Amino acid sequence: MSSAPAIEVPAALAASYARSFGDEGQAWIAGLPGLVADLLERWDLRRDGATSSGEASLVVPVVGSDGVRAVLKLQLPRAETAAALTGLRAWDGHGMVRLLDHDPGSGTMLLERLDGARTLAAVEDDTRATQILAELHARLLVVPPPPGLPHLRDVAAAMLEQVPRAVKRLADPADRRLLQDWAAVVAELAGEPGDRMLHWDLHYDNVLAAEREPWLAIDPEPLVGDPGFDLWPALDSRWDDVVAGGDPRRMVRRRFDVLTEVLGLDREQAAGWTLGRLLQNALWDIEDGQRALAPAAVVVAEAVRR
Repeated sequence: MSSAPAIEVPAALAASYARSFGDEGQAWIAGLPGLVADLLERWDLRRDGATSSGEASLVVPVVGSDGVRAVLKLQLPRAETAAALTGLRAWDGHGMVRLLDHDPGSGTMLLERLDGARTLAAVEDDTRATQILAELHARLLVVPPPPGLPHLRDVAAAMLEQVPRAVKRLADPADRRLLQDWAAVVAELAGEPGDRMLHWDLHYDNVLAAEREPWLAIDPEPLVGDPGFDLWPALDSRWDDVVAGGDPRRMVRRRFDVLTEVLGLDREQAAGWTLGRLLQNALWDIEDGQRALAPAAVVVAEAVRR
């Protein structure tokens, strides 16, 4: 259906893949124009607007021969891609962008078109934005997890194994004590890792305006576990505004109150798993060479443990 010129891969996406995946990433980027052309022909689609990208994926707006507007989402096939497909099939559009088709060979997804120019971050009233996200989150959590998704019990065990090495790489003794404290909380909770299907990255910019519903979630990284482990992205959303408000702990606590109330979570357990998420982020940062805990993480930790 399409006779449009080949796509141009954004330089930032190419650089991200070269940095993260080396030769494999560069080879995948080189093959992207041909892959897009093949999928457009195979699925009888034509391009319908400018492409966009993040660090991991290319998004190509398209329209089908039936007039249905959609997007192609292309990214290097990995375990995370397979998990996302599994989750999208299970959610089947329930509070989530709908999967219309996918290509098993390349991992490419054909998704319903949402309003990429309007995210939940556009809602100026932060309490209202948190309420919208929390209500959407509650809808996602009622869908039973299908087999084959990664589990928080394994994530927690892997984190706890990494802590002794990571602690030694922090420069400030206060940071070392905090990391060990977060790990101790996770160790206490590890026996009850939960059984819900989590989005794992539900922040304001991963909630888009839509035609089918006012708001829908995108870009899930499904994980089975306790919903408390899923709260941090919302608590950290629009962080510059949180800081500019003058009392970041108060704003984080208010968000935490809204989330735990709407989701019906035990506050202490939710706070504990939020510390688990901060631990995970810190371990990733330390692995990347950081020698101090992120200041925002310390603020969030203090806020949820009031």
